[in-house]
Amino acid sequence: MEQNLLENYIKEIRTIDLAKANIFSLLLFIPIILVYGLPFYLIWGELDFIGVFVESFRENPLFPIAVVIVLLAGIVVHELIHGVTFALFAKHGFKSIKFGILLKMLTPYCHCKEPLRVRQYIVGAIMPAIILGVLPAFIAIFTGNVFLLIFAIFFTGAAAGDFMIINLIWKEDKDTMVLDHPSEAGCFIFKKI
Repeated sequence: MEQNLLENYIKEIRTIDLAKANIFSLLLFIPIILVYGLPFYLIWGELDFIGVFVESFRENPLFPIAVVIVLLAGIVVHELIHGVTFALFAKHGFKSIKFGILLKMLTPYCHCKEPLRVRQYIVGAIMPAIILGVLPAFIAIFTGNVFLLIFAIFFTGAAAGDFMIINLIWKEDKDTMVLDHPSEAGCFIFKKI
């Protein structure tokens, strides 16, 4: 399909620096904590993340292991959400989806091997932040579950690279096609001639 695209489209590369994405992720935690934490605090009157963790460690020595398992599972689910969403839009479904790890930054990835329309790609890129970040934050705010709030904060911040890639393409015309870069964090865009 790429050969057909090259005949009618101009190809451009759009990538992000993973080191910058990691820094952006850390900086992103400040507004995320404010956006999620302020309503939580106003409703429930407390927001003692450290105290909750210290108390949990005291009560259950296996708590740190549970935290690591939940975080690792969440990272896997984050990539699976990308894969499922991209597969819904891809002509060849899951046959077009590949999972792996960029070893130089120890960053897991989901790669869609066929081009998608720009809006489809954006939906696939944003879904983990919505499913693992925004939705758990709303549930945490309404239920008072501080652990779910921490999970939501972490996995919204973990989507920093996704936000950066979306920022590279969101102003593109609806007819623009996007193809994941096979070895870098980013994509190729194909603009109609």
